[in-house]
Amino acid sequence: MRSLTYDVATSLDGFICHLDGSIDGFVPDGPHDDDYLERLRSYDTVVMGRRTYEFGYAYGLVPSNRAYPHMDHVVFSSTLAFEHRHELHIVADEAEDVVRELKGGMGSKIYLCGGSRIAGALLEAKLIDRLLLKVNPFVMGDGLPLFSSATTVRLLSTGITRYENGVILAEYDIAYD
Repeated sequence: MRSLTYDVATSLDGFICHLDGSIDGFVPDGPHDDDYLERLRSYDTVVMGRRTYEFGYAYGLVPSNRAYPHMDHVVFSSTLAFEHRHELHIVADEAEDVVRELKGGMGSKIYLCGGSRIAGALLEAKLIDRLLLKVNPFVMGDGLPLFSSATTVRLLSTGITRYENGVILAEYDIAYD
């Protein structure tokens, strides 16, 4: 069975972006980013919500193109539409059913890119296997949380990497009871 990893940057107080979708305060570059880009090579599929996909437009993503060229893309949205979307699978179905099917299929690891609502639903459905948190050295105070809703789960620490720029990569396996 394929594994699903939520590999995400967060503020120290657990927010993935400001309420307006901006990421002011996050450390943009450095060795933590180099390691993240290297990790991306291990995934062959990415799942994300519409807002996460559209976030890429500000960084040069052309609508209907893949954000990560080597990965299959599944974007959950009931409103996103493109005339030509041969590079994306836009799915209006519930994320849990689609991800369950992906995990049972062929391929390597699946990258959960975001967002908060999908992550919460997948955690409640016990479908996230690993959590990789790039904890940034600042407190946001308010924003979109890591999980918009979630059940209580136990995390098993599998590694900690401290970068000289203050970012900490905290790695966990998720133990569902």
